[in-house]
Amino acid sequence: MKASKHGFERSAGVLLPVSSLPSPYGIGNFGKDARLWVDFLNEAGQSYWQILPLSPTGKGDSPYQSFSAFAGNRFFIDFDSLCDEGLLKRDEYAGRRWSHFDKLVDYGLVYRGREQVLRKAFSRFKDEAALDDFIEKNPWFDHYSLYMVIKESQNMLPWMEWDEPLRNRQPEAIKKVRSEFSEDLRFNAFLQYQFHKQWGELRAYAKSKDIQIIGDIPIYVSLDSADVWENHHLFQLDDNNIPVEISGCPPDSFSKDGQLWGNPLYCWDAMADSGFEWWILRLKKSFELFDVLRLDHFRGLESYFAIPYGDKSAKTGYWKPGPGKAFIDVVEKTVPDASIIAEDLGFVTDAVRELLEYSTYPGMKIVQYAFDEHDIGDYIPYKYTANSVVYPGTHDNDTVKGWSKSAPHASIRQAMDYMGIRHRADIPRGMIRLAMQSSSNLAVISMQDWLELGTGARLNTPSTVGGNNWCWRMKKSALTSQLAEEIAGITKMYGRHK
Repeated sequence: MKASKHGFERSAGVLLPVSSLPSPYGIGNFGKDARLWVDFLNEAGQSYWQILPLSPTGKGDSPYQSFSAFAGNRFFIDFDSLCDEGLLKRDEYAGRRWSHFDKLVDYGLVYRGREQVLRKAFSRFKDEAALDDFIEKNPWFDHYSLYMVIKESQNMLPWMEWDEPLRNRQPEAIKKVRSEFSEDLRFNAFLQYQFHKQWGELRAYAKSKDIQIIGDIPIYVSLDSADVWENHHLFQLDDNNIPVEISGCPPDSFSKDGQLWGNPLYCWDAMADSGFEWWILRLKKSFELFDVLRLDHFRGLESYFAIPYGDKSAKTGYWKPGPGKAFIDVVEKTVPDASIIAEDLGFVTDAVRELLEYSTYPGMKIVQYAFDEHDIGDYIPYKYTANSVVYPGTHDNDTVKGWSKSAPHASIRQAMDYMGIRHRADIPRGMIRLAMQSSSNLAVISMQDWLELGTGARLNTPSTVGGNNWCWRMKKSALTSQLAEEIAGITKMYGRHK
């Protein structure tokens, strides 16, 4: 067993996606309200801000189904900052209606409106040297920009449905795209340049307030992405670029048919032959943006669930070996200072536990799972170890208040007995206290749970597309000094105050 170099000192943080931040423009962004949020975290004695992937959203507006594992989401670019640079006039964006809904993100409206405003800002941008420097320093950008420009010219069809010369990146076809769409390629460079510039400034502000940022890296990428378009050989595709098998997870107590995620699976042998070069580039890029990374679906590194393409449920899937310790060793050698949280939820075997121990990454504990009437597993709080990160629930769970109203009676009774409380209304704060007083060195509480919001504030329901997934937004009025004082008090009480 390797000696542990990962993990955290005893501390606390809050989970809140950038998209859920308040802003006047339909979706959270990197502007003034993000800085007010960082100020709130600092006042509340928190050490970490955990977010979801910052990549461009694709199918179902999910940050886990992105057009790129490397690019940033143009939705998060702050208009006011562009105005301060002289690239926009306030009346060009401030008077628009950015949402048809009171509290939710309207992705279609945001996409259409932002495109017009950002094009206007680009028309006034003159620092060509800055764009050239950005492109030179980010080798992933060229294929991403080509992919997006072609996709937009093809009415957003997935690359698998493009004409063969474009689908297979034939040199003459790509040369023609560069010639015909040179201005659009520069526009994409402008978007990524502004995204990275503004995020870098926000991250620096967070650092000045002693707040570290925990990013999130999905283990899989979308089939309809620049990553797969550029690297056919690294994925399990047939000669017609159709997946042979796709990702998902087997049936369990949460889903009798299992889950069909639909991502293409990696050719791990090809990845290993290259020294996992694509993955290492991805990790290094991520650590340019974040202080810590949550590695989604860690168990897929030990073995992954493969479902034949075209099947209607995950029942026909089976387990295949992942890259295991070889992957961990390469990461350790090439990204030696990587601070990684392993999302080790789901069907966990002794082999997965052994790989987690070998990696020395802290795993995750979900307090809601401690009160599953069928199987508490390792989630009951008295079993937690210091080298772990505890959450009452994650972005894939109902809020604690929502759980307290919908969970089976036996689970509710068990939770109340364990916490020593008599009233169901006390469950949200009780579960937060369970997490904060636990042995896990890092406790992360979702903002919805601090606000004691119900199911309507749930961020995502796994195995569903559409609805209100990924749409919840926090009201600006939620960030009160009284709440900050309460959070700071609880954090200090359990030895997590910075």
